[in-house]
Amino acid sequence: MSRIGKAPITIPSGVEVTISGRNVSVKGPKGTLARNIPGEIIIRKEESTIFVERPNDERQNRSLHGLSRTLINNMIIGVTDGFTKELEIIGVGYRAEAQGANLRLALGFSHPVIVPAPDGITFEIPVQTRVIVKGIDKELVGQVAADIRSIRKPEPYKGKGVRYLGERVLRKAGKTGKK
Repeated sequence: MSRIGKAPITIPSGVEVTISGRNVSVKGPKGTLARNIPGEIIIRKEESTIFVERPNDERQNRSLHGLSRTLINNMIIGVTDGFTKELEIIGVGYRAEAQGANLRLALGFSHPVIVPAPDGITFEIPVQTRVIVKGIDKELVGQVAADIRSIRKPEPYKGKGVRYLGERVLRKAGKTGKK
């Protein structure tokens, strides 16, 4: 039995969960999320608790059991607290600034890079070298942060580029001079 899948999910007050067949929608103070749960996974709601069960021990159902529970739990956490990813920009002249709802990045290219904010995502720039991606959908927050990082990944010699806050970049030794 999946350790993650068999754990019940408690619904906090102020959150409304609707289950109709394969579709699960969660409405909370920060917004609404809906998702289609894959496979034959059984989702049942009893008062303020959700149980995720699998019909049998087939390989496909075992693999989807814990995933389905985690997806529903992340939806509930998202509409109550939300998710954030922090990125830091390292390099001389590299900076970020807000341009309306969009993000404008100067990353050493001949032009500034404009990153549009998808629906449900907001950018915060507390310092020119730090970007905070906020939203209620964990998957979307992570994808937007990964897309921003992929514009200029940290390079191994000087460490310049966009990285997650606290990410360690393995550094290489540069060339040595001729003796």
